[in-house]
Amino acid sequence: MQRTSITRLTFKASDRPEAQEARVRLMARYGDAGDSDAQVVVALGGDGFMLETLHENLGASKPIYGMNRGSVGFLMNEYAEDGLLERINGAERAVIHPLAMVAIDSHRRQHRALAINEVSLLRQTRQTAKVRVSIDGKVRMGELICDGLMVATPAGSTAYNLSAHGPIIPMDSRVLALTPISAFRPRRWRGALLSHTARVTLEVLEADKRPVSAVADNFEVRDVVEVHVGEDRGISLTMLFDAGRSLEERVLAEQFSA
Repeated sequence: MQRTSITRLTFKASDRPEAQEARVRLMARYGDAGDSDAQVVVALGGDGFMLETLHENLGASKPIYGMNRGSVGFLMNEYAEDGLLERINGAERAVIHPLAMVAIDSHRRQHRALAINEVSLLRQTRQTAKVRVSIDGKVRMGELICDGLMVATPAGSTAYNLSAHGPIIPMDSRVLALTPISAFRPRRWRGALLSHTARVTLEVLEADKRPVSAVADNFEVRDVVEVHVGEDRGISLTMLFDAGRSLEERVLAEQFSA
């Protein structure tokens, strides 16, 4: 089925001066259809701004085409002002599903958030965290002593997950990464690959003595005692990448980078 030609754009920019200046120039050249009428959102900034734009677009579910006007641009296309409509119309699509986090704090209050990259548990003090790990209701690790632990999506596997020595996950693999952060005991545990249907429960042990926070992308909950994580396939987000530079290709190429 032939795609509808894309002609109506809206431009969003991070606070960086180069991003704001680019937005002014692009709006003067291509116009701005506004949030309601635009077919595609053009995000100008770095990867952090792309995540911010994706979160803001959860309800509208419009495709987002990013151009790098920030410091990190793994999720962004190269910046160029010429031929923008042609590039967007010929772009390849990457559909991603966020993680849904339910975090329960020490007062038994529930906090819900979505994460496009990862959900992380992080120690709040000098004391290491102690965490019990259950997958689909079955305890898989009775006690993990570590600085933290994360569940990462394929799209987020090249971000914090990779920095913590977690695996890079192909976009079409339908798996999630469970990656420890500075595991102390068991010292040699390097994490696990889980089915994208897995439901992960992380229980904080000795929470009074060893407080832990939970972070879904940029949403943080302090003093958590229990965190539940699972993919939400009811939400789909679409990113657009220049032909030949798809997100799948970028993730694959990252595995062979020095």
